[in-house]
Amino acid sequence: MSRRQSHFSVLPFLAAALPALLCCEGKPSTSGDGGGEEAAAADDEGRDAQVESPDADGGDAPEPADEEGAAPDAFDTGADEPEDDAADAQDAEEEEETLTAAACFAAISDPLLPGPDYDQFHPVIGTHCLGTDHQDIDGVELVVYLGDSITAGTPPTMFWEYYRNVLTGMLRARFGRVEARSCAAWGARTDDLLRPPHQQILECFPAPEPKRTLVVMTVGGNDFNAMAQAAAEGRPMTEIMDMAEQAVQDMRDAVVWLKGDPSRFPGGVFVAFSNNYEFTDATGDLDSCIVSIFAGLGGSWPEGREPAIYFNEEYMRIAVDTRSDMIFLLENFCGHGFHNEDPASQCYRGPGTPRWFDLTCIHPNPAGHRTIADMFMAVVNE
Repeated sequence: MSRRQSHFSVLPFLAAALPALLCCEGKPSTSGDGGGEEAAAADDEGRDAQVESPDADGGDAPEPADEEGAAPDAFDTGADEPEDDAADAQDAEEEEETLTAAACFAAISDPLLPGPDYDQFHPVIGTHCLGTDHQDIDGVELVVYLGDSITAGTPPTMFWEYYRNVLTGMLRARFGRVEARSCAAWGARTDDLLRPPHQQILECFPAPEPKRTLVVMTVGGNDFNAMAQAAAEGRPMTEIMDMAEQAVQDMRDAVVWLKGDPSRFPGGVFVAFSNNYEFTDATGDLDSCIVSIFAGLGGSWPEGREPAIYFNEEYMRIAVDTRSDMIFLLENFCGHGFHNEDPASQCYRGPGTPRWFDLTCIHPNPAGHRTIADMFMAVVNE
């Protein structure tokens, strides 16, 4: 069975590795549960244009980025840069008031088991705590969706409820006529973005794109699942960490390809992606979703905390280095999984908290899709 055919095994082992994997201690949380603006219905242009794959030689294979990636100054945010003096003065004035990820998620963190340290990379966090604020996103004419089944969409959620279609409606309400394409696929990993045989980026961008473009993606859950399966086969942690490093490098290469060469997007390009969520609300209780039991996805992998933390931290490093944006899917979905009614859960958010996962355990339900759309749109708006 190919990766594109298999969409069930995305994140169960991430859930097993993630008890107390949330952001480190800090000030009281200023975030909500991931609300956003009211969605506009997708208009009569069609809710999303799926792109047929071009010939296998649909573009020259890009050269990978160096190990550390390009310096931040190599990337254009699509907006005019402020004068140096004014920027320095503003930085000095606001230094003490900078919002941190630790402050955003203090209410669901466990100081005894610290999770990803995003703040070591000095990201600019949006006031909504839903994601970063590295780009001034404006004038969008084209939105392109890449990545895995969360973005491609899965039943039983209806097509028009997929977050990419909801988000497209929001973008059209904000910017007017916006074309939409999707090259996302079930089972996709980070190597599917640029490397053969799938090359989603070259599939969606076989030639320079003149329209001002927003690229949105969720990807990485299937990579982590592959690591967990390797661990279950008895492969050593050194080999698993090599897998994690390669997956992160593939993600970096993809974002650098999109952001690093202005000739590929003469009208400008913005990139927004998510980190990776899990369905157990940081409990590691895979049996909390009954379908995972029947699928043989029980058990735990506590050693998986190391690659999981590495994965999420490196995603933030990529966002900072390339002036892209990352939404906090892991943190904002925690408490909306299969322990949403459990007061003992680290992420318990109170009585009546809705669940955002569907019966497959690993994919969002319509409310979850709407929340993902809200999160991406919050980043666009700020």
